[in-house]
Formats: sequence, structure tokens, C-alpha cells
Amino acid sequence: MQKLKNANLYQSELIPISGKLVERYNKCLVKLGFDATSLTRFSIDGIGWSPEIAAEKKDMHYLNHGDANPHGIIITPLQKGKPVYIPYHTFDREMMKFVFSTYETKINDITRDCAICLDFNQHIDAFYEPLDVLKYDTVSINFHLINELYHVQKKQFELIEKFKRGNNFIDEDLQQQLLNSAKTYGDLRQRDLELPVLEFKTNSFYTRALGGVYVLRDFISEIVVFEDKESYKEAIKDTIHDVLIYHIEQPELMEKLRDHVIIECDLDKVIKTPQYSRVKKMMLYKELKETKHPIKDILDDNVLFRRYLNTIDGAALKRVNGVEIYLEKMERSNAFKIHDLVDQKFYDALHQPHSSLNAKHQDLIWKLLINVSPKDVLFLYWYDKEAFYKAYQTYSDSMKDWVIETISNNI
Repeated sequence: MQKLKNANLYQSELIPISGKLVERYNKCLVKLGFDATSLTRFSIDGIGWSPEIAAEKKDMHYLNHGDANPHGIIITPLQKGKPVYIPYHTFDREMMKFVFSTYETKINDITRDCAICLDFNQHIDAFYEPLDVLKYDTVSINFHLINELYHVQKKQFELIEKFKRGNNFIDEDLQQQLLNSAKTYGDLRQRDLELPVLEFKTNSFYTRALGGVYVLRDFISEIVVFEDKESYKEAIKDTIHDVLIYHIEQPELMEKLRDHVIIECDLDKVIKTPQYSRVKKMMLYKELKETKHPIKDILDDNVLFRRYLNTIDGAALKRVNGVEIYLEKMERSNAFKIHDLVDQKFYDALHQPHSSLNAKHQDLIWKLLINVSPKDVLFLYWYDKEAFYKAYQTYSDSMKDWVIETISNNI
């Protein structure tokens, strides 16, 4: 992954944590019911997730108590606007933006000497069956301060009020209680430590729960798409919910998304785009067995590209050039069908979210499309970094160079 790091394409916006902040982070972990980390230095993202701690615990989602109980940690105002690298839901980034936009001033004050534990409560204790994901509606964001600082503040106020009454100001025991509290926690009288619960409304989303589920709302019909086959098989037994249920590998899914005006694909237009070029190059890369030239040179040089295109067998050539063959034949006759000439996954990879969708829905549908057919390295990096990193590690060194250049140049 070093090449990606050098190109600032691998978790480049993490915040380094050391010293006193490690102690506060550990207090948050313990308060949330997790084991403290033994690391003295690590880094975190916008929601408080750390790749180093995830590796230490051998659990990418170590801030979760099961699928239905995710958490977050804020220990520095620098987390504002930072990426959420391994979001459990596609709305996690929006939730953190909501938190900071609402409580930025309070967060700046509190994190001077404290840390904040976040409890994302979607009012579901556990998922008992796959379609429980439909219960996602409003997420209550609860805030808890380490050392119970908010309650300490209330206690200080109570002591001060008691100190003011009658002759209590000469009570040496009361004086000592006030001094001990001030020495331990500071003077909390002017601190605004109250963080009322925030309510975050969800619409369409993706969650990693149950092996990965897309819930598409606000369309003609509610559609639920499962990545895990066992969850899908269990879900289709449901007779209560009025939803359309698909597995992500079902060809019928793409047809339904087109029918519901969620996705579109105009081959005459898309063939002229960088998207098409990237997907076609990936198609050729997958067909090549032995090469005398570096993969990067083959994909970047038109002469070499055509040379190697003519070295693969006929069936492979049709898979790589299927779109051109189809469009050429359609100019002479409309008797041909796309699926007769164009590889299914190639065709799937050329789809786009329908232009009528709003920006949030478009991002979600891009993620769904890239998971249906992960053949565009740029979009895979943009919309599913975890899947991209896994795929990247399987590439040859030269292919890695091409991928990095493609992403860096946005081409």
C-alpha cells in the first residue's frame, strides 16, 4: 500500500493521536464497553475510528456492539470535516457533519480537557431478521462525556449554591470539596457541557449490517438489495413487508432499477466518455495472460493496446470490444440485442445513476453500481474504498502504477 500512501490515496487525512489524547480515547472505549488499546500512538478519522486499533483488535468495526449498535468518539475538534474511512452506514459522514454543525462551539470547548462518546441509537437492539433494516428511520445521536464531566459540573453548581447559603462559607469541609473539585476538573461554572440528543432522519442508505444491505426509498417501490446470499434467502420468506427484494448478483436487479428510473445507460453517449475507456482497459487487463510490456504501457499506449487486443482469443476479443461491435451492427439492423453481443458485467459497469436523482441518491446508486460490477477503478476508489484496497492488492506492480495515475489525474 506504500505506493498509495506516497500518492496520498490511502487514508491520507487521518489525525495522529498520542500523549494525553490516548488516555482520553481509552476512557471512551471503556465507557462504551470496549477494551482499551495498548497502543501509545495511533490515528483516527472523522468518527473516531482507528486503522491501527482495528488491526490490533483484528476487528474493522471494533466500535460496534453488533450490527445494530454503532458508536463514535470525538477527542479533538480537528475531526470536523475529516473523512469517515470505514463507514458502517452511508449516512455516517452526514451524521458527523450534522453533529459538528450543531455543536461545533461546544465540542471545541469540551475537548480541551475531555472527550465525547457518541451512541448512534436507531432504536433497534438487534437484528432478528433481515428486513429489520427497514426499521431504520430516525437515528438518535446521544452524547456521553468521559469522567461524567457534565454531572461533575452539576455537582459543582450544587456545592456553590450550598456555599452561598447562610454561614456555609465558613464550612471548611465544604470549602475543601469545592477546592478538590476545582483542582481535579477545573472551574466548570462558565463551561457549556450540555449536549442534548440530536435526531438524524434517514432516507435511502447502505449498511454493512447483515452482510451488506441497500435500502432504496423515495422511488416507485421500496427496494432492498442484499449482498449476502443467506440474508437474501431469509428475507424472501417474508410475507409482511411490501418491498421488492433482490440479491446484488441477480440480473433482474439492473432491469428493475432501469424500469424505476433509478439508473440509465446510453451506449452512444457513454462510449465517448473516460468512464468507458477505464472499463474497457480493465476488461483487457483481465484477459491478458502473458505480456512483454508493462501493463501500464499497454493501457496507456494506443498502439500497444491494439497490439495486445489482437493477441487474445475470439471470445475474449468479443468481451472487450462487445460495445463497439453491438453499436456497429445496430447501424445496419436493429435486430440485435445488447445481451447477445455485450458482456453483462461490462454493460452493467457502464450504467449511471439517473440524471433526475438528487446528489445524495446519486452517491448511493454509484456505490450500488460499482458493487454490482467493480470494473471502474476510479469510481471504485471514490465510492467503496475498502473494496478498492482489497482489489488493489491483487494487481501487478505496473497495474498499480496505472491505477494510481488514473485516480490521481481523475481520468
